[in-house]
Amino acid sequence: MLDITSKFRRTAVAAVTLGMAGFLFAGCTTTDSRATASAAEKRQELDAATAATLSKLYESSPQSRQLVERARGVLVFPAVLSASFIVGAQHGTGVLQVSGQDKGYYSVTGGSIGLQAGAQSKAMVLLFMTDDALAKFRASSGWTIGADATVAVANVGVNGSIDSNTAQQPIVGFVMNNGGLMAGVSVDGSKISPLLL
Repeated sequence: MLDITSKFRRTAVAAVTLGMAGFLFAGCTTTDSRATASAAEKRQELDAATAATLSKLYESSPQSRQLVERARGVLVFPAVLSASFIVGAQHGTGVLQVSGQDKGYYSVTGGSIGLQAGAQSKAMVLLFMTDDALAKFRASSGWTIGADATVAVANVGVNGSIDSNTAQQPIVGFVMNNGGLMAGVSVDGSKISPLLL
């Protein structure tokens, strides 16, 4: 009898937790004029946000500009919204640029479980440093960081310099919030999928 009560209690806690996470995630989005914007307006808004994100990256780490210029492809997610209450979820949209030209739009989603609560927004920038890494990404219909490829999140020093070992990896990532570059962040488990815009 005690075992059945314990299982019921765990199931109830899990259901309430998932419900709260969904409520928090939905509560962080609002319906405004962007919800009814045309595809062209959405692309234009995303392109402007991408340019602002790259400018912020260059301010935080001037050396990152050299990496971006060397990269075969640059995937920028200007705003990845994370919301959680025990169970967390994240979602954002981004654009892939090759030789400075938009080559596709993507969504990123992910989840986590642990002691957490609240909502935040961050930006993610992924640099495909080799033709092979870019080709494998573009050929996939859904690509999970950590499973399909490893992303080396850049370690940036106090003076804005990037760890030389990280800079030599096939895929380099940067994660930023309003305070600048975030250290010790894992992007593993994030799923990136093509998006029609």
